[in-house]
Amino acid sequence: MNDISVLVYFLLFAVVVGMTFAFMYVMMRTTINEFNKPRRNVHPEMEEVQSGDELLVFTMNENDEDDDDDDNLIIVRK
Repeated sequence: MNDISVLVYFLLFAVVVGMTFAFMYVMMRTTINEFNKPRRNVHPEMEEVQSGDELLVFTMNENDEDDDDDDNLIIVRK
C-alpha cells in the first residue's frame, strides 16, 4: 500500500469513529429526553379509579368454588 491509500483509510476510519460517537450522543440525549417527559395519560376507563381502590378480577377457574377476596387487584399509582 502506498501512503495515499493509508491516509485515505485512516481518514475514513476517523470519519466512521466520529459518526459513531455522534450517533451514540444523539441516541442517549433522545433517551434521556423521553424519560424526562411526563407520563402518558391514563386510560379513559381508569380516570375515576384512585390509588388504593380494589378492582374486580374475573378468572375462569373451574376448581375455584368459593368466593375469596385473595385475587382482587389493588391499584397503586405513582
